[in-house]
Amino acid sequence: MSFMKGPKVSKYDRDPGSASPLDAAISVQDRETMAMVASALQARRMRLAFQPVVYAGDPQVIGFFEGFIRLLNLRDQVIPARDFMAAVEERELGRQIDCAALQMGLMAMERNPQIRVSVNMSARSVGYRPWVDILRKAMAETPRLGKNLILEINEASALQVPDVLKPFMAEMREHGVVFALDDFGAEMTSPRLLQELRFEIAKLDGVLVKDVDKLPDGQMAAGAAIAMAHALEMYIVAEAVETEGEANWLRAAGVGCLQGYLFGAPTVTPDFRAFRHGRPGLKGEITR
Repeated sequence: MSFMKGPKVSKYDRDPGSASPLDAAISVQDRETMAMVASALQARRMRLAFQPVVYAGDPQVIGFFEGFIRLLNLRDQVIPARDFMAAVEERELGRQIDCAALQMGLMAMERNPQIRVSVNMSARSVGYRPWVDILRKAMAETPRLGKNLILEINEASALQVPDVLKPFMAEMREHGVVFALDDFGAEMTSPRLLQELRFEIAKLDGVLVKDVDKLPDGQMAAGAAIAMAHALEMYIVAEAVETEGEANWLRAAGVGCLQGYLFGAPTVTPDFRAFRHGRPGLKGEITR
């Protein structure tokens, strides 16, 4: 079979409204980044960096660790997540990244039974058989892992596929898994859907946290999000806390846990022994 080729069109002859040299450059850069990400996954050039999440009432006590996937290029340099996460959300590559993060998070809990770990995922991965198989196999082979696992789902992602997410969450809760709604307050939230999905944890978006102790408008926005989370009976974790002022305001506002560079940066070499100092009976502890 053969196809007739039309005349070659110069890039300068295209409709200026449909493309630009900048668009073309961005497209090429995106393709190169996607190729680097795919190569890193295939070659297993990846790590999971862990950041502590501490209790607001006593920052010396770690509630859990959040795992952030780090993909490396051929020079063992981290490929910035901001360069590819949005682009892979609707692609299989995004599901493969979720698989890798879940596997590494489960391995860390297997090796360190005393820790609790949260792993990020897209709601779309619920429909991706390899990801679900990894999780179900782990729950069947090592049941105790369920009680130490928190799955974090971005708010925008969660509200796109609630009908698929709801039965999955119910199934995993039978194993003790807890669900956190990431970036809470950053999107147009649907209280009705959140009430149906019943997330145990609301992770207050960093946009609402920055300088919250100094900005009256920011305090109104953060206060409204915190009030909604409390009304939905969600435990509140504030992300991206960087100053003592922010931490003090959030603590007074009723936030249960704090996470950010003030308490520790994500690291691929965490000291999990610190988790053993946690007090299981601490008031407001995340439970399920």
